Amino acid sequence: MKLIHWSYFLALEEDVQRLSRFVEFNPNNFAAFSLEMAHLLLASCSEVDVVLKMLCKPFAPDAQNEADYRSSIPKQLPNFTIIRVEMKRYALILQPWQSWDNNQTPTWWTAYNKVKHERDSHYEKANLENVLQTMAGLLIGNLYLYRDLANAGKLCPWPELFQLEDKYEKGVGMGETGWTVIYEL
Repeated sequence: MKLIHWSYFLALEEDVQRLSRFVEFNPNNFAAFSLEMAHLLLASCSEVDVVLKMLCKPFAPDAQNEADYRSSIPKQLPNFTIIRVEMKRYALILQPWQSWDNNQTPTWWTAYNKVKHERDSHYEKANLENVLQTMAGLLIGNLYLYRDLANAGKLCPWPELFQLEDKYEKGVGMGETGWTVIYEL
């Protein structure tokens, strides 16, 4: 199985990690925005869209947009919206899909569309908080897309910045390219 979406997530995560050299990942800086953050928001949320469309294929093959995913994924994957992603190095906890519990579009997804279509008037939405939330959402989407591999401890290498909260991690194992986390999703 090709892990192109996992590899792309890891490449984006590397770019986010590089960003941390210029802006501290701290709630006090969540409103900071920049050209690089716009690039990361557009790339990562576009990938979220692709991953969720693939995730929906078995149970909602006609799903084409965030509203379709919101109405389909929580019914099939009930824990999807409650999973929290930790950035332990920065003491941050993100819950990117929580708004789906109230049938609402995530703020970061709306920001992505505003930056994509109306950047001239919504450039400030390309901010640190939206980038981090989008990446957390992408991690969860990827782990469910590659769920069998994640649960078998064969999805590697593991991320450096973004991890699921500890209750979903069941240990470590040796994958084909090094150490990996064994998840229970």
